[in-house]
Amino acid sequence: MSGPGFIHLHVHSAYSLLEGALQLDTILKLAKADNQPALGIADTSNLFGALEFSEKASGKGIQPLIGVELPIDFAASEERVSERGHVARSGKSSVVLMAQTELGFENLSCPVSRAYLDGEGGAATARLDWLSREGLEGLICLSGGPEGAIDMAFAQGQDANATRRLDRLTELFGDRFYIELQRHGRLQEAAVEPRLVDYAYRKGIPLVATNEPFFKSVAEAEAHDALLAIAGGTVIAQTERRKLNDQYYFKTRAEMAALFSDLPEALDLTVEIAQRISYRPLKRKPILPKFAGRAGPERGRGCGRRSAGFA
Repeated sequence: MSGPGFIHLHVHSAYSLLEGALQLDTILKLAKADNQPALGIADTSNLFGALEFSEKASGKGIQPLIGVELPIDFAASEERVSERGHVARSGKSSVVLMAQTELGFENLSCPVSRAYLDGEGGAATARLDWLSREGLEGLICLSGGPEGAIDMAFAQGQDANATRRLDRLTELFGDRFYIELQRHGRLQEAAVEPRLVDYAYRKGIPLVATNEPFFKSVAEAEAHDALLAIAGGTVIAQTERRKLNDQYYFKTRAEMAALFSDLPEALDLTVEIAQRISYRPLKRKPILPKFAGRAGPERGRGCGRRSAGFA
């Protein structure tokens, strides 16, 4: 292939707890074997692997792209409670947020942390109203894929809610919002894609092709299915549970180019997104608190709060 062609933006490592089966070393070995110049991880609800991934990827000459797949509560007066609950039970109702800059990484860390502290229902879930314009600088947003906030609403026939969510994300992120297209051979993906493409063309929103690998190869699909059964507290024979097919493996650039040969612009935009990102977490000495002196308290930035006594 001439040029990067395609860059992974939505990879799940083993830090996607009870979901991902890919160790960071394995991910980077696969990327290096395919001469991939950059790679993005987006683990579910956490940034646990961000620093480790940043250090290991850069050490291998691969640009690390740091993101998170964050479940979002889109609760609004326009969305009926029954509809919100139905979507929430049917998928993760998430979007992918990626840090472009150091400030963007701060703005990414805050809602992730707050999702654990203030999230409702026992799950790490952020509220849309936490993502104010003031806290979105330096962030890129992807629509989340088949189990995300947009696709699941379309799949459940809630087109009005899906469109409203798309409108809101476009309003919040502007030209830093991309509509994700995934092709893992699922009927839902095929059914929803025309509506995503139609919205994107009508509103001028860029489409980006992503692959969402949870495991290394087709041969590991069965073992990964067992992991999902354990995560759901059920057994493999149970049909009414979360299941993924064998196409959720780490695909090569050539495989993705063939898969999206009809939408080359969606492949090109994966490269554009990587080029828009100029930050990676770096190792540094421990940050210790600065205690207020007699001159008055020092105040530092927190996640939506300002706490006296810390810098």
